[in-house]
This record gives sequence, C-alpha cells and structure tokens, in this order.
Amino acid sequence: MRVDNKDYRTIWYNADTKYVEVIDQRLLPFKFEIVEVKTTAEMAKIILEMYVRGAGLIGASAAWGLYLATKENNDISFIEQSAKVLAQTRPTAVNLQAALDKMLPKLRNTPEENRLQIAKDIAQQISDDDASSCKRIGELGYDFIKNKISKGKNRRINILTHCNAGWLAFVDYGSALAPIYEAYNNGMDIHVYVDETRPRNQGARLTAWELGKHGVPHTLIADNVGGHLMQHGMVDMVIVGADRVANNGDVANKIGTYLKALAAHDNNVPFVVAFPSTTFDSQIENGVEDIPIEMRDTKEVLYMLGEGKAEEESFRIAPEFTKAVNYGFDVTPARLINAYFTENGIFESVEELLKGEGSLSAAFRMTKCER
Repeated sequence: MRVDNKDYRTIWYNADTKYVEVIDQRLLPFKFEIVEVKTTAEMAKIILEMYVRGAGLIGASAAWGLYLATKENNDISFIEQSAKVLAQTRPTAVNLQAALDKMLPKLRNTPEENRLQIAKDIAQQISDDDASSCKRIGELGYDFIKNKISKGKNRRINILTHCNAGWLAFVDYGSALAPIYEAYNNGMDIHVYVDETRPRNQGARLTAWELGKHGVPHTLIADNVGGHLMQHGMVDMVIVGADRVANNGDVANKIGTYLKALAAHDNNVPFVVAFPSTTFDSQIENGVEDIPIEMRDTKEVLYMLGEGKAEEESFRIAPEFTKAVNYGFDVTPARLINAYFTENGIFESVEELLKGEGSLSAAFRMTKCER
C-alpha cells in the first residue's frame, strides 16, 4: 500500500541489516514509525503488545520471529523453544500457529548450516502468499459488490466495517478492505462507515487512516450506531475480517462483530466475512464453543490514549474502584453469515465454504501434514 507516495508492506526483511522491520501500529494515525526487530523476544513483545495485529500479519510476524530465532541460534532445541514463546502471544488468530507449524518441520529436517536460509525463504513465502491471497480476495469481492450489491444502481454504495481488516492487518491489501479498495480503484462510488472499535479503537485509528490515505470516502461512527444505520436503510453491506473460521462456518473476529451480524440479519443487510484460507481451521468443529477467546489487559478498557501518546501516557476514564473485563474477540455463528470471501472463491453458504472445491480443506490438510 502507498503511504505518502511510497510503497510499504506491514512487515519486511531488510537486506542490508538482515533483520526485520515493522510499522508500529500503536502510534497510528498520529505518527508513522518503523521499528527494527532483531530477536525472537523482541518479536514476541511486538506481537503481544500490538505493534502488529491482524490475523495475516500476526502469522507473518511469527514466521519472521522464527527466522530471527534461527539467526540467534540455529540449534533446533532453541528454535522449538522460540516457537513456543511466539505461540503464546496471541491465541485466537490461527494464522500464527499455522505459520509456526509450516516452518518447524522443515527446519527440523534441514542441516544446521542451511537452516537460516530456509527460515528466511519460508518466512518470505508466507508473507508473499498472504499478500497474494488478499489481492485475490479484493478482486473477487469487488465482483460480488458490483454484481450482488450494486446491481447497476446509480448511487453511492454504503458499506459498514468493524475493526481493521485492511492492509495493516495483513502483509498487504487486507481482507475486508481489499474489495473496497478494488471497487474504489474501478471507479465505483463507494462510502464506508467505520466502527471506532473500542477498546483499542482500531477502526478510528487504523481503518480511517488507511481509507483516508487511499482516498476512499468514509465516516467514523461509535460502535453502537451500526444497528440504527441498518434499521434506516443506510447500509448496503457489512464486511468484516476473521481471526479464525471454524469447520462449521462460525467466525471469530474482533469483539462486537457478533452484534453487527445480529443487526444485519434483523434488517436483511448482507453480512460478509473476508479471509485468506490460512484462517480456516478444520480442527475446530464448533466456533462458538471451541475457539479460544483472548482475554486482554483490563487497562485497555479502563484507560484511553491521548493523541500520539504511548501506552504509559494513557489516562483513566472510569472510577478508581471500577473493575473491567476485556474479551478480545467474539464468535459469529454461521447462520448469520451471507457470504465468505476467500482467495479461492466466493462462498454463499457454509456448505459451499466447506466444499470450496476442496481448496480450503486441502490447504489445511497440507499444513496439518507438515506438523
């Protein structure tokens, strides 16, 4: 994606230093800073403290974290321990574990002197595949918007999204925002309602920034406004990303997604989930019952950040005696989802998704066999 006339990915290998660089998303939209990552411990902190976030980017970051482990010490026991550290950082997004599962068997079966190059090659491939999948999601999703949502209507198309599933959540392009960018690039009159997404405000801080940099018309709304807009015919489609998709089609995404799906269902507004096939997890049979939900620090609920401030400069918004709970995600049942966008196609039912011409299941089986 272009930022101030320069192309960026969210994570990349620096050929000069032989380390990894990421965009520090905690500081957006007020500061654009790049952080160099030199060790696995640093990468684990960066994932945990949300310098990087989003399913695809977390997966790529874990892969590069294992590359850094190999660079520190290419003994396989150290690499395996580093993988365990990385795996514990964010439990809900399946891409993280999938990336580690893809790399570890190959590193175990590679001579010690070749491990660093193999780790770099696999991490780069995971990153490239993530960007390529998201680009394809954008192309297919645009066709859906054009043929199923717009249907030749000579008016603005209004889309609501929750959290951030744009290029900042992946290596490039994004999932939920990729079709929006593609539609805008093709001249469609499109407008996005952006949920603020409390408590970390990824919609207000990241999605609004992304859309603005790309020139896409958008309006920031409080999280509870979406139902009202749908009730009054002001939303043509809701599109969100996913951190894990279960075998029954249930979808884990940022907390608050389930409520948007309920409102969309009640008002006959298409509710769509966009994700690369790496986010599909056939080992989880029932998403509502079995997907692990991350519990985050309650300070994220009790405190807010000022403009461009670091975490330690936040200010409290609740009484000193008030406690909080901070679920990071919720799960939307498949019955509320009208379509799934993946790089392998548009699936308008759970049955279509699970068949997927074998592509989603085959992709997962390949990963599973490599464990």
